[in-house]
Amino acid sequence: MPLFRVTLAYDGSDFAGWQRQRGGAGRTVQGELEASLARLAGGAPVSVAGAGRTDAGVHALGQVASFDLPRDMPPGELQRALNGLLPEDVRVLEAAVAPEGFHARRSAVSKLYRYVLDCGGVALPQRRLYAGWVPWPLDPARVAAAAALYLGRHDFASLASSGSSVATTTRTVTRSEAAFEGSTLVYETEADGFLRKMVRSMVGGLLAAGRGVATVGELARALEACDRRAWPPPADARGLTLVRVSYPASTPPAGPVLR
Repeated sequence: MPLFRVTLAYDGSDFAGWQRQRGGAGRTVQGELEASLARLAGGAPVSVAGAGRTDAGVHALGQVASFDLPRDMPPGELQRALNGLLPEDVRVLEAAVAPEGFHARRSAVSKLYRYVLDCGGVALPQRRLYAGWVPWPLDPARVAAAAALYLGRHDFASLASSGSSVATTTRTVTRSEAAFEGSTLVYETEADGFLRKMVRSMVGGLLAAGRGVATVGELARALEACDRRAWPPPADARGLTLVRVSYPASTPPAGPVLR
């Protein structure tokens, strides 16, 4: 069976996240994609692996999924067929035949997330699904100092969702940049992997520092504590977007990529 990879964009507002739910409870991106692929496979089940298990309300511009399809299709035809079957809040941006052994999650070397947060004023209804909001302004210098705290290799257990089951909570963050566009904070972070709710917890730390609730030194000690109870609460999911998933240059798509 040919192995494919697709790049997806989706509006996460009406999804219970990426991952298919037990018993089929809740609408998920993985569930919608697998249902559409099953139709292309003549009713045969198709299992999909996603690069990131985005939570409910989280959006994507560059989610990557891989799967074996029991049907040989040109990538362009696959892309068009899926976009004709998927709901309008999910779209396939790219389709390609993947190299042997490719896995959307295990083959990834880094992921880039962006969080958008409106600060102060009145929360605009038009942005309520795509940007977080806090009623107070933030100090840009304190926010930048807190963002720098995440760079490098750390044990991020304090920022992980309670009950997470992973082999290790150590991650390497290569990008952690906070910039203000007027009263809107745009935060981007890239790492070799993220724990569940880790990015939202990183933003929670920025909020605590920017508001003056916690100093950067206090956040540093909370990070070292490896205790979720020591860290500020995570930011809301709606401002978060998975922007890009990167792979080694040695494993490019084996087939043509449609843009």
